[in-house]
Amino acid sequence: MQRKTLFFTFVFGFALQAQTLTLSQTINKTLHNHPDIKSFALKVEQSQSVYKSESSAYLPQINLLANYNLVQTYVFPVNGSFHTVDDSGWNAGVNLKQKIWDFSKTSSRVGASKLDKKIAQLSLKDIKALLVYKVTSLYELMIVQKEAVGVRQKDLQTKQAYYEQAQALVKEGLKTNADASRFLSSVYNAKDNLAAAQVAYEKAKNTLSLYIGEKIADDVVLERDTVETQAKLSQNIEDEILKSNYQLSIFLDNIQKNVLLHKASKASHYGSIDAVASYTHLDTLNVYDSKVAGVTLSIPLYSGGRLSAEAQKAKIAAQIAKEQYASKKLALKEEIESLLLDIKRYNKTIEAKKAQLDSATETQKVLDGRYKEGLSTYIEVLDATSVVLGAKLGLLEAYYLKSMAIHRIEYLQGKI
Repeated sequence: MQRKTLFFTFVFGFALQAQTLTLSQTINKTLHNHPDIKSFALKVEQSQSVYKSESSAYLPQINLLANYNLVQTYVFPVNGSFHTVDDSGWNAGVNLKQKIWDFSKTSSRVGASKLDKKIAQLSLKDIKALLVYKVTSLYELMIVQKEAVGVRQKDLQTKQAYYEQAQALVKEGLKTNADASRFLSSVYNAKDNLAAAQVAYEKAKNTLSLYIGEKIADDVVLERDTVETQAKLSQNIEDEILKSNYQLSIFLDNIQKNVLLHKASKASHYGSIDAVASYTHLDTLNVYDSKVAGVTLSIPLYSGGRLSAEAQKAKIAAQIAKEQYASKKLALKEEIESLLLDIKRYNKTIEAKKAQLDSATETQKVLDGRYKEGLSTYIEVLDATSVVLGAKLGLLEAYYLKSMAIHRIEYLQGKI
């Protein structure tokens, strides 16, 4: 008997656990399945390939060359005159080129590609933080809407009880048909509000299902305390956000990257100094080996204005990046200040709604008793019910809005 009890307890506990969806589970599933994460991860890999490509300019460039001519005309002097001979010929060899100095063109481009890789990594972190914020918002919206459905259901039950009570009192001659009709109207209104709350909950649930990549069960159990349990913010939160915000860091790196690209474009005007070496075996009319080793200097004299245009383009890009950074910093400060003011307001709203709910609940109890004794009207009873309902829903909304403001700050702070 004990074994059966333990077995059913285990099965029930497992079933209950299977219906529970925690916030951390939704976040992990989203980060694992969302296409934006995969897209930005590929961009990180792409930037690493670009960095390797630019860095390869530091290494020797070795090429294997081969050539075969079925027919080639050879010219050679004989007794003061030139004679020609048509014959086949071939040659094969290897050449090497090693960059010695290019006035920091290569080092600047490598530095820019390194920053590009860092920007891609920051972008991946930013999209992760943004998705965490969105998923958290949807998860807590589901909690609030589910609570709202419960409140609406209780409101409907209360008004149905009022209507049944009014009908009984009408039969006893203690109330008029107006009382019963008014309560019936409030029942229909409560049904409509309940349907709206259920639709809002389903919308939030369906959207979250798309994020996590699987269907959420109708009887899912959520972590109710995530809305009311909120992190405390630091006194220096604005400075912390300005130091750690991913998008702001991306703009800073973009400035440095464009400065390096401008430097590389200017260095292109001066050319480069390279060490060259080659070895070639030739089999033509004569068979011999050719060897070359030395240093070459290559300076572009005229490029049709291309090099100057590229340098100017990089310079303007650096200036644009500086202005974008300043604009983003200004927008962040404005948003942070607005969010902090909202949080203060929501704190006051929560206190007020709690007090209003306590007061309205006590008032409703008193009016219920007075109505039964014929000392209050149905209008007073319905008004008291509406105040209680409004206080409950208002408290839920205030908790949710405060929580969203805090999560938005956490996103701006770069928390994942």
